Amino acid sequence: MLLRRLTVVLGLLLGAIVPAAAAATAEVTDLAGRTVRVPARVERIVLGEGRFLAALGILDRGDPVRRVVAMMGEFPLLDPAGYDRWLARFPALGGVPLVGKASADSFSTEQAIALRPDLAIFGLGGHGPGPQARELLAQMEAAGVTVVFVDFFRDPIANTPKSIALLGTILGREAEAAEFVAAYQSELARVRERVAKATTRPLVFLENRVGLQEDCCASVGNGVLGRLVEEAGGRNLGSAVIPGDAGLVSLEYLLTHQPDIYVGTAIGNPATADKTPRRIVLGPGAPAAQARETLARSLGRPGVADLDAVRAGRAHAVWHHFFHSPFNIVAVQAMARWFQPELTADLDPTATLKSFYERFQPVPADGAYWTSVK
Repeated sequence: MLLRRLTVVLGLLLGAIVPAAAAATAEVTDLAGRTVRVPARVERIVLGEGRFLAALGILDRGDPVRRVVAMMGEFPLLDPAGYDRWLARFPALGGVPLVGKASADSFSTEQAIALRPDLAIFGLGGHGPGPQARELLAQMEAAGVTVVFVDFFRDPIANTPKSIALLGTILGREAEAAEFVAAYQSELARVRERVAKATTRPLVFLENRVGLQEDCCASVGNGVLGRLVEEAGGRNLGSAVIPGDAGLVSLEYLLTHQPDIYVGTAIGNPATADKTPRRIVLGPGAPAAQARETLARSLGRPGVADLDAVRAGRAHAVWHHFFHSPFNIVAVQAMARWFQPELTADLDPTATLKSFYERFQPVPADGAYWTSVK
């Protein structure tokens, strides 16, 4: 009789626990269009890009590092100045294992699984595993790791608000996500309202990652950065000649199809400027004078110096890491000031950057993040 009663009680307890656990999970659709169920409590996160820390900072402003148990290593490798700002604010970041370097094929699935994460956050494009890594995804999910995809790179304007809203739902930070999305949409609307009045759009040549390679000239096609150029009121020159996201435009083509405006993306930083003299220095801690000097030096390269836009002083640079960041709207505003100056005179990207970082990031935005030869 006693055994029967214990069995009944145990059955009632299990019946109460199982539905509660089932109700404690949510079903979401990620940016890759995958429907996934996420646990009620996410305590251990793997980042498919270290720079996704910026997104976590929007949602968990007290300590966005506390739940991160592993991440890719592209952040300290490609943006050491930015990484150092985070490390100074959150010393525990230095103890977070790096499960890869700066390419998808360097990601260690075994190492990531061994750290027992609840959640892995990957991107549609960039430096970490993407949706095409089906075997990797299957291994992660078989180990009980929920994988979700976000996007600040492939289609940044459309997908940045969606990505933050998705992460807000998963991490129980819906209010913080909604606050950021409202601010992002408001600043985007200010650009669109002004650019919509443009009667002409300048032809823009965007040189991607200036100084990374000898060949000229790396640029972008219709996607990724090219969409931000169009959003800012320009016409992306590379869209006509680059079939994919990125590729090369020859100097001969540039000289015979002269752009109205030149924009370079800056991957240099103050700490390594002497070792990488061909790169433009922008970003955390970058002095304004050094930013202008390094832009001017990069524009002196053979062929680039012969562009009409460069000779006329219509040449600029913007921090490259905006294009892997939920704060890409700041770069759009800066470019809109260059592309449609009469229509966008009241836009203040410096104020937007300051406001966004003060409201949504635990680290400062000190330094020059864009520059011009004039």
